[in-house]
Amino acid sequence: MFDFSSYHYANSEPSLSGVIRIQASDFKVDEKFAFELTGEGEHALLHIKKEDTNTDWLSRQISQLAGVRKVDVSYAGLKDRNAITTQWFSVWLPGKPDPDWSLLNSDKVEILTSCRHNRKLRRGSLRGNQFTLIVRNVEGDAADLESRIKTIIDDGVPNYFGDQRFGIDGKNLEKATIMFGGRREKDRFKRSIYLSAARSAMFNDVLSQRVKMNKWANGIPGDVMLLDNSHSYFLAEEIDEKIIQRLKEHDIHPSGPLWGRGQLLSKGSVAELESKLSDKFEIFDLGLRNARLDQDRRSLRLSVNDLQCSYDSENKILSLSFFLPAGGYATAVLREIIKV
Repeated sequence: MFDFSSYHYANSEPSLSGVIRIQASDFKVDEKFAFELTGEGEHALLHIKKEDTNTDWLSRQISQLAGVRKVDVSYAGLKDRNAITTQWFSVWLPGKPDPDWSLLNSDKVEILTSCRHNRKLRRGSLRGNQFTLIVRNVEGDAADLESRIKTIIDDGVPNYFGDQRFGIDGKNLEKATIMFGGRREKDRFKRSIYLSAARSAMFNDVLSQRVKMNKWANGIPGDVMLLDNSHSYFLAEEIDEKIIQRLKEHDIHPSGPLWGRGQLLSKGSVAELESKLSDKFEIFDLGLRNARLDQDRRSLRLSVNDLQCSYDSENKILSLSFFLPAGGYATAVLREIIKV
């Protein structure tokens, strides 16, 4: 059985425990754009507030209302179902007027605004997400809570893919294994989910090893360094004072592999560590290569911005708010603060 808690902690296992998502309002996520809207173009952009609503299901409802293909509706990233989220969708409507978007409104879905734009909304279009979380029924010793928060502000957290990536009890990994074993998955969305789960499991494994080595935020000769909030990278053959300073300032981050075709970009002991993934996850290795996914890189460190924390010991409530760059998981932050 898949166990997300088996991954190593950067600052030891938290002494506090609590319950998250007792109600949808305990988990709020707001998307933040990385660009300005043009106000004109072939794409209608919808800003939608939703609760207990699956992102893919909602995109299908949008395509039906607009009378377009499912592929003509896009979004920048999946959002938690059991939460209150604001999310952007784009709909390709060349030469067509907007339908009455208010017909999408329900007790779970609210159209906040709509606007025309000259480009399709794609993965990577977001600057990041603002999270507001409430953990209830908190128990345990809060003596080190303040120091944990300070460490996270200074160092960030290991950039694990969240447990939701793998499905309940790792079911998405089981489905990936079945798919790689020869059973064809016709649903493109499900196929993408299973491919991502396999890739994420391999990345998390090597990240956990780096955390155990205390080398997830510090460089090793042969590391591939990613520039902060960028796809640009370079090979660090040596870890000199300049590299150390840039790491300290969160200007660059060590990276790990997103598995696929091609050669590892890392060198030396880093490449040796990463290359062992192909043996440990043999069926995933072959499956991802056969799926024609190319090697990519992901930061091993997740910077946590504007982190605010308050603890009401009398009512046993922990409140958190923070901003994460696109691709970062709130659960990666939570697991370094409290067991939920």
